Amino acid sequence: MHLLSVNTARVEHFVATSGLALDSAIRKRRRSGAVAVGPLGLEGDEQADPTVHGGLAKAVYAYPHEHQAFWSTVRGQAKVAGALQPGDMGENLTITGLLEAKAWLGDVLRFPDCELVVSEPRYPCFKFNAHMGFNQAAKLMAQSGYCGFYLAVKREGSIAAGQDFELVPGPREVGVVELFRAKMGKKP
Repeated sequence: MHLLSVNTARVEHFVATSGLALDSAIRKRRRSGAVAVGPLGLEGDEQADPTVHGGLAKAVYAYPHEHQAFWSTVRGQAKVAGALQPGDMGENLTITGLLEAKAWLGDVLRFPDCELVVSEPRYPCFKFNAHMGFNQAAKLMAQSGYCGFYLAVKREGSIAAGQDFELVPGPREVGVVELFRAKMGKKP
């Protein structure tokens, strides 16, 4: 398992293609070098609405790079211009080798200098549609189950693109996919 990119953003005001004006930090961009990891997430990262994003349980958001081809295809079908970059799903960590079906609440992602615990799936909201440039993005995330997952910080430290990480199994009682489907009303 590998960390391709570490991504952060400050809250910004932007106007979506639909004309909707938003404040959001969904537009994450790559960081170079080591980034500090504290109890509330990555240094330099913000959330516009702390009632639904961030906090101790949702300090860091990880997303599998393996889903990029799917999103590139559906964006192309929706005639959205521009290639997807790491961070474009709103993720802090663009990872490879760990899909939602293999992640369980309580599993630990052990990096060389920090440890992060899988806490819950990401549930899409209207800002995801606005950021992706088409109104069906949240619906497609719900249907595909390509949601990624939030992480709580177990051991503070730092993290950098290019690092490998180890998955240390937790109690394996509730899976990310199972919880996502239950909340989204979809059968596995």
